[in-house]
Amino acid sequence: MDRPKMVALAEQFLGAWNTQEVERVLACYTSDIEYRDPNTRGAVRGTDAMRRYLTKLMGGWQMHWSLREAHLFDDGRGCTVLWHATFRRQPTDEPVEIDGIDYVEVRDDRISRNEVCFDRAQLAPLLAAAA
Repeated sequence: MDRPKMVALAEQFLGAWNTQEVERVLACYTSDIEYRDPNTRGAVRGTDAMRRYLTKLMGGWQMHWSLREAHLFDDGRGCTVLWHATFRRQPTDEPVEIDGIDYVEVRDDRISRNEVCFDRAQLAPLLAAAA
């Protein structure tokens, strides 16, 4: 995969996440996806597990991601995606802004592995308000 195609894929999958439509997000991933983020406590593997995770996550949070940078791996099989995001638990909450990075591996133009890194402690004000 070349750089313009990878940047387009990064924009596509962040755009899908911004819709917060579970099936649209799942369409970006292979059926054997391996997904991790600071909230998963280990790997989420496969479409069914990813669907359950996304349904719960998107039912409790309003989120929006913006692409900052994408860097293609030398072998063309993936990239790192630097992003800026806003998170809210309730529509009335002040948004929390977070910068993070995704490690993305691609197979057949879909994401087969996605590891998300950000400082989960930044969500503490929203988690405390919900408690």
